[in-house]
Parts: sequence; C-alpha cells; structure tokens
Amino acid sequence: MKLKKITAVLGIILLIFLVWYFFLKPYDYLVSFKAKTFPGTINQSVKSWTISLKGATMEKTSNILQFDQTIPYNDSTFLYQWSIKPINDSTSMVKVYVSDLDHSFKNRLTYPFYHTDFEKRVKNSMLDFNEKLKEHISKFSVKIEGESEIKETYCAYVSIEGPQIEKAFGMMKNYSFLSDFLISTKAELNGRPFVVINDWDKENDLIKYDFCYPIKNNDSLVEHPIISYKLIKRQKALKAIYHGNYIYSDRAWYALLDHANKFNIPVESKPMEVFHNNPNIGSDELQWTAEVFMPIVE
Repeated sequence: MKLKKITAVLGIILLIFLVWYFFLKPYDYLVSFKAKTFPGTINQSVKSWTISLKGATMEKTSNILQFDQTIPYNDSTFLYQWSIKPINDSTSMVKVYVSDLDHSFKNRLTYPFYHTDFEKRVKNSMLDFNEKLKEHISKFSVKIEGESEIKETYCAYVSIEGPQIEKAFGMMKNYSFLSDFLISTKAELNGRPFVVINDWDKENDLIKYDFCYPIKNNDSLVEHPIISYKLIKRQKALKAIYHGNYIYSDRAWYALLDHANKFNIPVESKPMEVFHNNPNIGSDELQWTAEVFMPIVE
C-alpha cells in the first residue's frame, strides 16, 4: 500500500514536470555567462551584432537590462530573451533564454537524448557574440571617479541631432569648422571642446546635443547663423574617465547610470563629455581621453 502511494506521488510529480517542460516552460534553452563589462556595453553590443545578422531584429525598449531579439535560421525563427544583471562596476551576469518559435515541442522532446541542430546553432551564435563583445571591450576603458562637478564656462556651440553611434562623427565634422571660426573672429579660447547631451532617447538610441568650444565672454563676439553662445552653469555631477575611440564614449554614460543606481544617487540623463584629444589627428585610440559627467539632481 505504501509503495502504491509513493508510486502515485512520483507519477503526479512526473506528470507536473512534463506538463511544465513541454507546455509551460517559457524557453527551450538557456545560456549563461559572465561578461567583464557593464550592462550598457552589452546592450549596445547586442544591437550592433543584430545589425550584422541577416534578418535579425530587436524589440525597441528603454530597459537595457531586459530585451528581446529574433534571429532567423532557414525554416526557423529563434527568440533570444536577454537578461543582464550587474555584479559590480566591471562585471555583469548575462542570461539568454532561447526558444525556437517554429519547432519548440520537437526540440524539447529530442534535446535530452542528443545534441540538436537548434542547440548547436544557439551555442555557435553565442560564441560568435562573445568573441565580438570581447574584441569590443578591449578597445576602451572606463573608470568611475565618483562625485565631482561640472565647472561653469561660457562657450560657442553647434547644435546637432542624430543616432547615438554617430556622435563622434558629428563632433569631428564640426571640430575644425567651430575652432576656425573662433580663431578667425579673434575669440579667446578658454579650454577643451566638449559635448552636452540635451536629450537622450534610450529606446531609439537617438540624441540631441551641443558641440561646444569654451571661450571668454565679451561684447565683440561675432554672430553666425549656425554657431550660438551660452553659459554652462556649475553643477554637481558623477565623473568617469574614458579612454578609447570617442565613437564609444557613451559606454561611460551607462557606467555612470549603473553607479548612480547602485548608490541611489539621483541623476539626470544628460551627460557631458570633455575631450582631451582631437579625433581628426591619428594616434593610438586607447590614449584618447575624455572626462564624462552625469549631472546630479539636487
């Protein structure tokens, strides 16, 4: 009698497991790995990787920690559900829940018995992504310095808007234009050029920003149809030091947001970057330096 009860209980447990495994489990395969970088870099790397894959798409989301991606493979479409958790300022845990939207039941049925094409494709795709991620993070570094301040300065600036990834190109395009105008009009330069982000659309990776050159204010500044002047006020901010190509200096924005979230520091997502190098002059990109600030809400 006791054996029958145990058998019945085990049968119920097995039945519940099978129902969950075949019909309720929200994914077919799980990939987990640690990445030696912060979530924003992983998010942006997945977006770049997606663009390189034929037919792949990403769901637009402002949540950089959780997002979905679809990748077609011949007669199947794979759904990759990404979940990123920061461990510390330099390491993240990544989990990718993968499902075959067209052959899910078949994969779950055969997976316990042999390595399926689905499993091989997922593993190969994740190896490909990991190689690209490692290559990317080897090209820059970010160091959080903590609380600092944006210094008050007067500047001439050009307003620009466009994709986040094209920020450095906008700066390079206007670097000589802005500096040559200021020199030709005998404006007194007063520091390093910088960028102020006025609007950051994280969902669509679009920004509106001012490329600025600090100058001393006086009554003889020459008017221009594109170039304007303004005062940048002193403000408390979190600061990071970025080394690398300025194309990817926005990686420091994400690092500062992670730091602010970790320590419950209220910040405004309008970063400022002060550039120490002229990107139009060729040199070792890892020697390029930018001071990056995220304004603290007071």
